[in-house]
Amino acid sequence: MKLFLLLSFSALMLLEAYKFTDETDKKSLLEFKAQVSEGRRSVLSSWNNSSPLCNWTGVTCGRKHKRVTGLDIGGLQLGGVISPSIGNLSFLISLNLENNSFGGTIPQEVGNLFRLQHLFMGFNYLEGTIPAGLYNCSRLLTIDLFSNFIGQNVGSEVGSLTELVVLDLGLNKLNGKLPTSLGNLTSLRELGLGDNNIEGGIPDDMARLAQMVNFDLSVNSFSSVFPPVVYNWSSLEYLNIFRNGFSGNLRPTFGNLLPNLRGLYIGNNSLTGAIPTTLPNISTLQDLRMEVNGLVGSIPPGFGKLRNLQSISLHSNFLGSNFSGDLDFLDALTNCTQLQSISVANNTLGGDLPTSISNLSINLMELTLQMNFISGSISRDIGNLISLQSLWRDTIFYRKHYSLYVENNKLSGTLPLEILKIVRLVVLSISDNYLTGFLPKDIGRLENLVMLYVEHNKLSGKLPETLGKCFSMEELQLQGNFFEGTIPDISGLVGVKEVDFSNNYLSGSIPIYFANFNSLENLNLSINNFEGKVPTEGKFKNATIVSVFGNKNLCGGVLELKLSPCLSQELEKRAKHSSLSKKVVTGVGLRCCEESPVSRLAMSEAVKELISIRESFFRSRRRAAR
Repeated sequence: MKLFLLLSFSALMLLEAYKFTDETDKKSLLEFKAQVSEGRRSVLSSWNNSSPLCNWTGVTCGRKHKRVTGLDIGGLQLGGVISPSIGNLSFLISLNLENNSFGGTIPQEVGNLFRLQHLFMGFNYLEGTIPAGLYNCSRLLTIDLFSNFIGQNVGSEVGSLTELVVLDLGLNKLNGKLPTSLGNLTSLRELGLGDNNIEGGIPDDMARLAQMVNFDLSVNSFSSVFPPVVYNWSSLEYLNIFRNGFSGNLRPTFGNLLPNLRGLYIGNNSLTGAIPTTLPNISTLQDLRMEVNGLVGSIPPGFGKLRNLQSISLHSNFLGSNFSGDLDFLDALTNCTQLQSISVANNTLGGDLPTSISNLSINLMELTLQMNFISGSISRDIGNLISLQSLWRDTIFYRKHYSLYVENNKLSGTLPLEILKIVRLVVLSISDNYLTGFLPKDIGRLENLVMLYVEHNKLSGKLPETLGKCFSMEELQLQGNFFEGTIPDISGLVGVKEVDFSNNYLSGSIPIYFANFNSLENLNLSINNFEGKVPTEGKFKNATIVSVFGNKNLCGGVLELKLSPCLSQELEKRAKHSSLSKKVVTGVGLRCCEESPVSRLAMSEAVKELISIRESFFRSRRRAAR
C-alpha cells in the first residue's frame, strides 16, 4: 500500500512537471510584472522574453526542472498589487515581497503554492484578511506579514500549520481573541502579534509551545493576569508584553523558571507586588523594562550580578520607602560594566545620592533619578561619567542624546563644575530641587547642549556670557530662580524653540534678536524687571508665543500684549532734557492769555502735553529707583 501511494505521488509530480513548465512560470511572472506600478517596472527590466528565466532579477530556479523555486524581490520599492498569477509558480519554496509598497489584498491563489515554506510580505500596504487558502500550505515554516493593514482576527485555521517556526503578524489591524488552536504550533519559536488590537487572555493551550524563543504581544488590549503559560517556556529569550492590561504579581521563582531571558519588556501594564528576588539569577539578562506598573518594595541589590545587563528601566512605580538605603542598588550596579541606561524616576526612593554613582559603568548613557525623595548634594565626581547619554525611542527611529536627569528631588548644594567635563552632554535636567549658587561661567563648553532645565531652584547671579556658545540649544528653561542682570548675548542660538526666563530678577531691555529666531515657539519673560519698548518685529508679532506680563516698566509692543504706549523719541527727548519748571509753565500760560482765542487754546493743549510728559518722566524715575 505504501509503495502504491509513493508511486502515485511520483506520477502526480511528473504530471505536474509536464503540465506546468518554465514557460508557465515565465508567463506568470510577466503577468505579475504587469501589475507592478508603471513607474517601478524598470527595476524588473530583465524580466523579458529574450532573457533566460533563471537570470531574471530575484529569480532562483531548481537544478532539475529549471522551475522557479525562489522569488526574492524584497526592498525594491515596487508598488501596485500582487497578481493572482503568483499562484501558478507551483514549485515555489520561498516568496519574498517584503519592504515594498504593494497594496490590495493577498491573493487567494497563494494557497495553491503547496510547496511553499517561507512567505515574506512585511512592510507593505496589504489590506483585507489572511486568505483562507494560505492555511492549505501545510509546509510553511515562516509567515511574516509584519507592518501591513490586515484586519479581523487570527483565524483558528492557523492551528493547521503545525510546521510553523515563525509567525509574525505584528503592526496590523488584528482584533478579537487568540484562538486556542495556537497551542498546536508546537514547533513555533517566534510569535509576533505586537501593535494590534487583540484582547482577552492567553489560551492555556499555548503552554505546549515549549520551544518559544521570542514572544511579542506588545501594544494590544490584553487584560488577563500575567500569562502563566510563559513559565513553561524555559527556552524563552525575549518576552515583550509592553503596554497592555496584564495584572497580578510575578511569581517569586520567576528568575529560576526563565533562565535564558535576554530581554524582559513588561512595562506599561497593571502588574503589582514586589520585584522577584530571583530575577538577578537570569545571568543572560541584557534589557529589563518594568516601568509604569504598580510594583512595590525595594529594588533587589542582586542586579549587580548581571554582568551582561545593558539597560534597566523601573520608573513610574512605587519602589522604595522614602528612607535611606533605597539607593543601595546603585552601589551594586557598579559591577555591571556593560550598563548603558538606568531609569528609576517617579518612585518613592529616598536617602542621599550615593557618591558611588560616579563609579557606574563608563558606558553609561542614561541616568534618570527625577521625581523621588533623593537628598544630599551632587558629587564632584559626577564628571567621571564622560559617556553619559540618553537613548530616546521614537516610533520610527532611534535618537541618541547625552543627558543627566535628576529633577524633582530634594538635592541641595551647588552644581559641581566637574559636570563641564561631560562635554558631549545634550540634556541637563536639574529642575525642581534646592540647588544654590551660579550657573557655571564656562557652561559654553557644553557646546552640544540641546536642553537645559534648571528651573525652580535657588540659583542666582548673572547668566553666563558663554551661554551664547551653546549653538545647539533648543530648550532653555531658567524660570523660578534668582537670576539677575541683563540677558547675555545669545543671538547665536537661532535654533532655539523654548525660552523661559520668567520669575527671576532679570533687567534691561528685551533683546531684539529674539524676533529673528525662526524656530521660536515660546518666549516667556514675565515677572522680571525688564524695561523699555517691547519689539514688534518678527516673532514678537505673535502674542500667543510671547509673554511679558509682570514687568512694570515695559511699554509698546503689539496690541494683544496690552501694554501702555511708549513716548515717541522726540517727546521723550523733550521730557528728559527740558529745563521746564513750574515758573516756565506759568509764563507760557501768561503769554497765552495775550494771544487770540485760537492761539490760546492751542497753547493750552501744549501746556497740558508738557505737564503730562513731565509727570510721566518723573513717575518712571521713581519706579526705577525702587
